[in-house]
Amino acid sequence: MTTADPTAAGVPIGPMLSMYDPIFIGIDEMRRPVYLPLIYRNILAAGEPGGGKSGLVQCIGCHAALCDRTRLVLLDGKQVELGMLAQAADKFVGPDIDEAIITLRRLQQVMNNRYSWLSARRRRKVEQSDDVNVIVVIIDEIAYFSATVGDERQQREFISLLRDLVARGRAAGIIVIAATQRPSVDIIPKSMRDLVGYRAAFRCTSSGSSDIILGDGWSSSGFCATDITPTSQGVCYLIAEGGTPHKIKVAYLTDSDIAHIADYAVSIRRAGRGGSPSSAHRLAA
Repeated sequence: MTTADPTAAGVPIGPMLSMYDPIFIGIDEMRRPVYLPLIYRNILAAGEPGGGKSGLVQCIGCHAALCDRTRLVLLDGKQVELGMLAQAADKFVGPDIDEAIITLRRLQQVMNNRYSWLSARRRRKVEQSDDVNVIVVIIDEIAYFSATVGDERQQREFISLLRDLVARGRAAGIIVIAATQRPSVDIIPKSMRDLVGYRAAFRCTSSGSSDIILGDGWSSSGFCATDITPTSQGVCYLIAEGGTPHKIKVAYLTDSDIAHIADYAVSIRRAGRGGSPSSAHRLAA
């Protein structure tokens, strides 16, 4: 996480964005811009309903939609949180746990294929010069697929597949952004949480829930999402690997903003893939 101005480092602005660029997500307490380098990392956003998780997810999703050589895979049980970006996605999954599991299995196979490709070249991770698509997987909401729909076997398989993508996908160019309103150990197992590079705790009703997101002991150290007032929508504690939580306010995109970005993303993606409308819905390696 950085508050530096990325334009000073030559980060492009506009349709030639890349997931290798830092992503603007909001401002810190000193009103300085906050940028996250998400490549080779994942992010978990959690907190009570209305806290602002969707703002963070939409901000990242819209950036990814405008990025060159980036594939979007969206899983949204409500269909409306990510629905406006559906036409810019290679795969959109609604309230269907079977389809969600099949999609995660396909991503797992893509990941395995990429590691075979890297192994043959005696390499450990994909790089920007490889001309390999970055795959951005956005899930809103985890609990819908892991605890609400389907039977116990399906829910366990969903979590197992998701944990594997979080654990192994980063070096293969697969980034997971996951959000939930239910920060509990049955929804966010510690074995998965501790693998996530960035964790954002929006307002929580208990210090225990805050610690489930940020990590054990942070609430007793003065970093607790219960301190965030109900009127402070979009405010969260953000922690990076090995760092200290920082309070930030996430940038907000209106529905109109998202719709305009999505329409533009569709136009540039179709133009870049030979103008075939169906090509925007392929999940490719």
